[in-house]
Amino acid sequence: MVDEEELLALAEDISTIGLQHPIVLDDRGRVLDGRNRLKACEIAGVEPRFTTYEGSNPNAHAFSVNARRRNITKGQLALIAAQASVYGVNPHGLTEESLPGFTEENSGRTLSEKAGVSGSRISQAFTVLRHAPELADSVISGAMGLNEAYKTAREAKNQADSAESQLTRLRAEDPELADRVVEGELTLTGAWAERKARKEEEIRQRKVATQFLCEVVPPLAQARGTNTAGKFDPEFVLPGRPINQEVIENAMKALTEMAATLRERDLA
Repeated sequence: MVDEEELLALAEDISTIGLQHPIVLDDRGRVLDGRNRLKACEIAGVEPRFTTYEGSNPNAHAFSVNARRRNITKGQLALIAAQASVYGVNPHGLTEESLPGFTEENSGRTLSEKAGVSGSRISQAFTVLRHAPELADSVISGAMGLNEAYKTAREAKNQADSAESQLTRLRAEDPELADRVVEGELTLTGAWAERKARKEEEIRQRKVATQFLCEVVPPLAQARGTNTAGKFDPEFVLPGRPINQEVIENAMKALTEMAATLRERDLA
């Protein structure tokens, strides 16, 4: 729709010379071309004239008449063309099924050539439709420029790409947390916070285990070949730390497991 000043000027013309071009409707009575003329007729108190589009592609017709308008910007035209393409229509009214290999790239070249706007404008329009579709109507109406909408869409795209990359890395490090993000149980930020807490706990546990083994294993190694076991006296056992056959067997198993782990990690 044009702004109020232009609409009033159009209403004055129609009041003076009448409606020169009828309002074009589709077979369901929807306006394909002439919304401004229809509103101007209401303002001027003039009975509008209607005609019904008889072609086979009303979307292509609506695109074509809008593309010829002098007061439409290149940004508006690019987004109208891209939007038509997304819905399966290019400036010639061809459907996606009639265009083998129809993709955003080749449709972009076609739209650039047929709509008379640069390929970069078409590319910007596709980015807006994909990453900030809520801004499309504002661009088409003229309330927002394509450049401004594209800037917002590009930021949204970068955020989406970053989020996807973070989710991929999270899945590699902690699949369970990644699944919870996908299922909506956790936000990506919350999942990474929990992942950080888990890593800190893992480090704490490794530190405690390592210090414990460093306190226990070297003294055992030093006792090898000595008469330490022969001097063992149950009378002097520390409270809560009995040494019996079961404890010794478990200690031997623990040392065997430790040796196997070190071999696996090439630390032996």
